[in-house]
Amino acid sequence: MIEKILVAVAGRGLCEQMVNMLMEIPSMQRASVTVLHVVSPQVIAGDMANQLEEGGKILAEAVKSMKIDPSKVNPRLKQGDPKTIVPEVAKEENADLIIMGSRALGRLQAILQNSVSQYVFQLASRPMLLVKDDVNVKRIKRIMVAMDSSDEAKQALEMAIYMARDISGCEIIMTRIGSKLPDKPEDDPVLAEAIKEVKKYRIKYRCILKSGKAGPIICELAYDLNANLLIVGSPDRRPSIAKSLVDLDRLLGGSVSDYVRVKADCPVLLVRR
Repeated sequence: MIEKILVAVAGRGLCEQMVNMLMEIPSMQRASVTVLHVVSPQVIAGDMANQLEEGGKILAEAVKSMKIDPSKVNPRLKQGDPKTIVPEVAKEENADLIIMGSRALGRLQAILQNSVSQYVFQLASRPMLLVKDDVNVKRIKRIMVAMDSSDEAKQALEMAIYMARDISGCEIIMTRIGSKLPDKPEDDPVLAEAIKEVKKYRIKYRCILKSGKAGPIICELAYDLNANLLIVGSPDRRPSIAKSLVDLDRLLGGSVSDYVRVKADCPVLLVRR
């Protein structure tokens, strides 16, 4: 499922740690990895030369720290605006997954502080794994999936199964947040179907039904259950003629996936079809 990964590095080391954790999963080891560092353009030529030299060092250190077969690594140093360069390179490389760091800025703060991950999040058309600056990257043993009836949630579960089936003792935690939910997971059509899928691979699992506001409850459960990775479906609501434009609901923080992106205390994988 994941054959090409794009990792956007900024010199903080978090994305590199995440890649190393992922590469411990046998199914992920076949993937090739493009390591990208973007240098912002400078007006003065001398400053640009210094920036490129420093960017080259950041890129080299990132590649060196990753536990990957060198033949599967493609380092790329680009000049420009990271908000546009990252999606462009993801499209060029046909990446199945984007990995980025995130300061987890919310709503207008992300716009005012020029958040790269926020813009890439609502412009990219492929799964995106965000690693917040204040999150500890740990070995994946508990994968939490936010379930609903959307195709994106089904794909989120597929991603969780893809990873968990190769991790000894890994548990998938399926959460269903909403109103008028049944008492038992097996009586909920969404969870019943999800359970059937997980059982095919003999993966350990548990289900949680809760009423309330989805974003806050998902984040609370991820914290309480010590999830190492949270996977959330993120439907793209833009019409086809507006795919190159920002999704205002995400940009302003109105979606569940945006709330989780900001508030969750573990790495968050946002899945789109």
